[in-house]
Amino acid sequence: MTPLIRLDDLTVAYDRHPAVHHVSGAFAPGSLTAIAGPNGAGKSTLLKAIMGELRPAEGRVEHRLGRAEFGYLPQAAEIDRRFPISVIDTVMLGAWKSRGAFGRVAPADVKRAGEALAAVGLDGFGRRHVGSLSAGQFQRVLFARLLLQDAGVILLDEPFTAIDARTTRDLLDIVSRWHGEGRTVIAVLHDFELVRTHFPQTLLLARELVGWGPTGDVMSSANLMKARAMAERWDEDAEACSPAEAPAA
Repeated sequence: MTPLIRLDDLTVAYDRHPAVHHVSGAFAPGSLTAIAGPNGAGKSTLLKAIMGELRPAEGRVEHRLGRAEFGYLPQAAEIDRRFPISVIDTVMLGAWKSRGAFGRVAPADVKRAGEALAAVGLDGFGRRHVGSLSAGQFQRVLFARLLLQDAGVILLDEPFTAIDARTTRDLLDIVSRWHGEGRTVIAVLHDFELVRTHFPQTLLLARELVGWGPTGDVMSSANLMKARAMAERWDEDAEACSPAEAPAA
């Protein structure tokens, strides 16, 4: 099968300090993949590089996808909920692919936004201010926005952090539905039990690649110990190495 997204010796750095180091591999079309690893392993950085938000210091991210073909859910900590916007208007932001950043809101989009809210269990919440919502309710709103966007590739950064168990179950059902529809879903996760239970493929990262493949093989005790050890000995002040210093395949 032709890969949908390929990482070719990818290094991503902040101020010349590598956060992701010489990662190679590929995401198949329609795959459901967790990016797992210790804290500070470069998981969110890798996700942002895949969608083009961060430029590689070395190597490449290869795909033929336009920006509108990616649906992206950032970490909750990156979103300021004090901005005065309603639930329905937040969901409507997912319609930009079809109407453009400054296009008029069509009645069909409003209808679809209401249906998306109902699908995530928030029917009747449209006029509420996002700042009045619980963490779980707000995460449901962001999933509704993704439903409206209807992207073929969905990137989720810690989507189940700090939310209740019921919301986690409901949102996992949506992820499973996306996978069943043939969409490609890539999620950064810290809960290894969720990874093992719900994600058939895993990319285990400790700034460098530890393993990538079927979850049962990748999430072994030996690999998890290796990832932890790699993270503990990483030099935070190391500069990005030159291509000649890349590890041998």
